[in-house]
Amino acid sequence: KKFKGDESPCTPSRVLHLRQIPSDVTEAEVISLGLPFGKVTNILMLKGKSQALLEMASEEAAVTMMNYYTPVPPHLHSQPVYIQYSNHRELKTDDLPNQSRAQAALQAVNAMQSEGMAITSAAAAEGGLLPGLFFFLRIIVDNLFYPVTLEVFFFIFSKFGSVLKIVIFTKHNQFQALLQYADPVNAYYAKMTLDGQSIYTACCTLRIDFSKLISLKVKYNNDKSRDFTRLDLPSGDSQPPLEPCVAAAFGKKPSLFMSSDAINTLPGLSVPAIPGCLAVTTSAVSGQMTVPAVTGVPEKSVLLVSNLNPEAITPDGLFILFGVYGDVQRVKIMFNKKENALVQMVDATQAQLAISHLDGQRLYGRVLHVTLSKYQTVQLLREGQEDHGLTKDYSNSHLHRFKNPGSKNFQNIFPPSATLHLSNIPRSITADDLKQLFANTGSTVKDFRFFPKDCKMALIQLGSVEEAVHALIELHDHDLGERHHLRVSFSKSTI
Repeated sequence: KKFKGDESPCTPSRVLHLRQIPSDVTEAEVISLGLPFGKVTNILMLKGKSQALLEMASEEAAVTMMNYYTPVPPHLHSQPVYIQYSNHRELKTDDLPNQSRAQAALQAVNAMQSEGMAITSAAAAEGGLLPGLFFFLRIIVDNLFYPVTLEVFFFIFSKFGSVLKIVIFTKHNQFQALLQYADPVNAYYAKMTLDGQSIYTACCTLRIDFSKLISLKVKYNNDKSRDFTRLDLPSGDSQPPLEPCVAAAFGKKPSLFMSSDAINTLPGLSVPAIPGCLAVTTSAVSGQMTVPAVTGVPEKSVLLVSNLNPEAITPDGLFILFGVYGDVQRVKIMFNKKENALVQMVDATQAQLAISHLDGQRLYGRVLHVTLSKYQTVQLLREGQEDHGLTKDYSNSHLHRFKNPGSKNFQNIFPPSATLHLSNIPRSITADDLKQLFANTGSTVKDFRFFPKDCKMALIQLGSVEEAVHALIELHDHDLGERHHLRVSFSKSTI
């Protein structure tokens, strides 16, 4: 089939057409692009044309994948890959030659995904995470010509899913890290994408495999270990300095950061819009790496949110949405440019979580852009200034999800999804009541299920991720009567 660049199928299909695929990309790497959005049921590689056809299990999964990758194309081997809907409604490859390798890769990925999903389902049934394979990654950094901090690991790996814990250490003269994901499918996707990639040009190369750990214990939150579900952990004693060879090369331990889009300019690692990685440039005269004159870990907690729909967005809406990923202190929509807003989170960690999950998300028909702001705080209105309802303080809100140390909310931070988790439902409310409530927001209710052992909780599946985002904003804390206010969050499960 001849591709015409200015023509694109308008109707969604569960078969996606991928273009400009590098010749050395494997079937498994192409499959990994679809894995976070659902089960991949078939693949056809057209290497002579640098193209591939990828079939998802459902049209909804394909739509979600398209919505995610359209604003920021994925990269394979440092090259952008462009995706559109295919004219094919399904793939029939049984009678095609040379398909054995593709089918073997597909079976291997699906076997791992099924095992991971089984672990996840069992964990959900028990009300928490269970020990099992594929949650934990062991990361070795080769050619460590520049220090890599715990924050750099978090910024890179959190783009693939919710990171729960990280521990960094040196063993057998190798700089290593152990990292735990909330979802084994995210761990697999991160491994597939990042293994063998370099954080900086020709250095700091990542070697990643699955760890055989059954648990990762973190006692302290500091520059060597971090438990993102336990903000109450002590910092512990001061950590030992860098190894002499690294310290000698750089004088003191730096923690330097680049702008949110600069990572895409590095030839080694191509992950869309990862904020917070080290800025390393090469001097044209000496050929040596140089470091920008920035010192200290940026503790910025104010976010700049742009490309908003001014006809639909409100401070309360931003508070509810960003409150899924941290406790929002203040929100300010710009009076003269209402497409932009400032959102102040309680700390830098929660600000980065919000960036990793909401940057590129569609909201009221527009694609959000979320970056760190140059401001340190959101200023409230001075006395006598006219209040247009665009600036609000939420520091004392009862809706903060993370104010209690050790809250289970820390373990349930997931990217926006079409399936919502509902809780705090009174017994008098029926499934039809809740379906109608969500339908009234303009959502398409595709499925609904109460939890078998607890009718105070339920899952509801809507027509798209964007619909679910709108419904969460509108219905979180909705009064259901009997002194019950509905709690809404994104779910990693599907019905």
